[in-house]
Amino acid sequence: MITLDEEEIQKNTQFSKLLLEVSQMLEPGGASVSIHKALEQAQRELRLQRKVWFRSEIIHRLIQEMLVDFQVRKHDGCLSAEESKFYDWLKQCMLVSECSRMLSGNSVSSSDSVSLLGLQKQDLIHGLPSDSNVLQMRDLFQRYLEESLKKKCFTFLSFHQPETDEESDVVCAAKILRLASTLEDEKRRLENEKEKQLELGVTMGKQQEMYPQVLLRCLSLMQEAASDLRLKAQAEIDRINSEYLEAKGTALFLKLRMEELQVLADTYSPEKLEVHRKIRESLETAVKTKKQELATSQQILSSYEFLGPEFEELVQEYTRLKDKIKDNRWMLQELSKTLP
Repeated sequence: MITLDEEEIQKNTQFSKLLLEVSQMLEPGGASVSIHKALEQAQRELRLQRKVWFRSEIIHRLIQEMLVDFQVRKHDGCLSAEESKFYDWLKQCMLVSECSRMLSGNSVSSSDSVSLLGLQKQDLIHGLPSDSNVLQMRDLFQRYLEESLKKKCFTFLSFHQPETDEESDVVCAAKILRLASTLEDEKRRLENEKEKQLELGVTMGKQQEMYPQVLLRCLSLMQEAASDLRLKAQAEIDRINSEYLEAKGTALFLKLRMEELQVLADTYSPEKLEVHRKIRESLETAVKTKKQELATSQQILSSYEFLGPEFEELVQEYTRLKDKIKDNRWMLQELSKTLP
């Protein structure tokens, strides 16, 4: 649709007048008003003819079903005398009607043509039932037709609304009167849903076309963000890694210490610890004794220091003589070994 703003209309006044005149002669769809009216009239007549045809077709099919039902019941011997008489009358009427329709369908316009089997419609009138029981048969036909139509309507209502099987006939009849409008509403609703479904399909197609582009854009943004974050957070990452390694080293050291203590605990039993405790006590006692002896010796040495350098010379002389005596003893032992 072409749209014109106010500025364009003011610039082209003659063209605007032309569009105004044309709009009075044309419909929004582009067709002329007369053609549109003729089309609407034709559509109304078509709907009317379809309605009449559907009505005739429904009655015709109901009559055929009635004939089949009567034929089955007659074969089973379940027909009364009145129903049997009505069945013969209806069957004969339907036969004449079918033959008349076939003659009408096969008739030609040429004057020298011959109809099927040389029959005319006037010949078929003699095949109709007598007029003596026409009123009675017509009343029966109307009653049976109404019953068959009612049964069909109830069956269709039960199919469309299964919950009506437990309701009364009055309620079902009221619902049947509203069934046509209900079906129209459902039809419109389904058409609207279908249009929405098509719109959703188109929208989904567009979204599917846009999805790869958006996905690629998101991936590029994620790569850029990851690169920036990695550069900015590298120092923090290094610090965290160093702290992690330090904590891991401490944990390993503690684990080694724990293993060492575990080995010691497994090696030294309580009995061994008791023995070691006693040995330690004895060693501590010996050390204490030696310390006391050392202290005594130190006191003696300190008392000797008061004697001066003469005492030191005596000590040296004593040491020299002691060594000489030791050497002489060794020599005597060696000489005694050599003598026989």
